[in-house]
Amino acid sequence: MKPETLGFFEKVYEVARRIPYGRVTSYGAIAKYLGATKSARIVGYAMNGSGGKDVPAHRVVNRKGLLTGKHHFEGTNLMQQLLENEGIKVIDNQIQNLEAVFWDPSKELR
Repeated sequence: MKPETLGFFEKVYEVARRIPYGRVTSYGAIAKYLGATKSARIVGYAMNGSGGKDVPAHRVVNRKGLLTGKHHFEGTNLMQQLLENEGIKVIDNQIQNLEAVFWDPSKELR
């Protein structure tokens, strides 16, 4: 992997670590905050590689609140269980009341 990609991944992890307990954000919101609006997919790649880095990757979902990264967690429903443990309601792999739990780094981190 290119050094600049690794640097971007670290920036993604820094943002993800700041997502408050009981809140979620999206791949696109992190990309936008980092000035790379069209890089939501790269943020997803970063989340896939975040195991063992103390990153709450379960709090990062797609823009519709779908748990699109769930297959990267050990166990069938680990991502959903982690979210539910924080009080977030998930039905059919989708966060309910997304607007109420959504955390936008562009607004929260200034």
